[in-house]
Amino acid sequence: MTIYNLGSVNADLVYRVPHLPGPGETLGAASLTHGLGGKGANMSVAAARAAARVVHIGAVGADGAWMVERLLEYGVDTRNIATVSETSGHAIIAVDDAGENLILIHGGANRAVPEAALDAALADAGPGDTFLTQNETNAQVAAARRAKARGCRIAYAAAPFDAAAVTEMLPFIDLLVLNAVEAEQLVAATGKDLGSLGVDDVVVTRGGEGARWIDARGGEVTDVPALPVSAVDTTGAGDTFTGYLVAGLDRGMPMRQALNLASRAAALMVTRSGTADVIPDLKEIEESRLG
Repeated sequence: MTIYNLGSVNADLVYRVPHLPGPGETLGAASLTHGLGGKGANMSVAAARAAARVVHIGAVGADGAWMVERLLEYGVDTRNIATVSETSGHAIIAVDDAGENLILIHGGANRAVPEAALDAALADAGPGDTFLTQNETNAQVAAARRAKARGCRIAYAAAPFDAAAVTEMLPFIDLLVLNAVEAEQLVAATGKDLGSLGVDDVVVTRGGEGARWIDARGGEVTDVPALPVSAVDTTGAGDTFTGYLVAGLDRGMPMRQALNLASRAAALMVTRSGTADVIPDLKEIEESRLG
């Protein structure tokens, strides 16, 4: 089967700092790295490294050819990434000595994905395939509507959180992934608990406490514990989790098995510095001593 991911493609500028800066603070960085990122690209790379077939749908500017080439190197089908007049998206990321991060994002080309290209991108999609998206591009609802009409499972990572965007997507979603803070915001915005949103499966990531799966069909809640690791950099860990989770389900794994795989991938990811370029592959996870 195939995962069609409408997602952002960013250049990540990562600064190592002794602590995250406060308001008005000027802080010197110990180092700077430049790499591939964006929630969409991260998830596409993670799913591809989890042995899924991934078609990325998105946009870059003329300055973003290197990012498309890198995605292709990582096993992602890039034929549906458009080149537009806007500059490519980028993120400025500060990572402190405890592995926590602060991120500033410029959407750029990610907010200019041509809607006219969606039908061509999803032309071969059908039952058994998965459509995945996040909140860093335009056209999520338009693409989800097209994918749903073709019989795809719709997976949605509700980040960066926007209550209006999530509410508009709810009628299409089969799998919703969000973190604990986003979950609280969604409950407050909708007045509904997570099991009453009309979404079959809701997964809440909770950092060091692991993840919680809410099976709305069966009315069951399952907690998946986190694996104990020493975090170096939490950037991209949630995206790695989501990419591996969706890939596991695409490969026919039961939800609990896919969650276990995603947890191991995210745990290994936080022991590394970087984003898409350092997402682990299946072999690395299998050879690790985690879990």
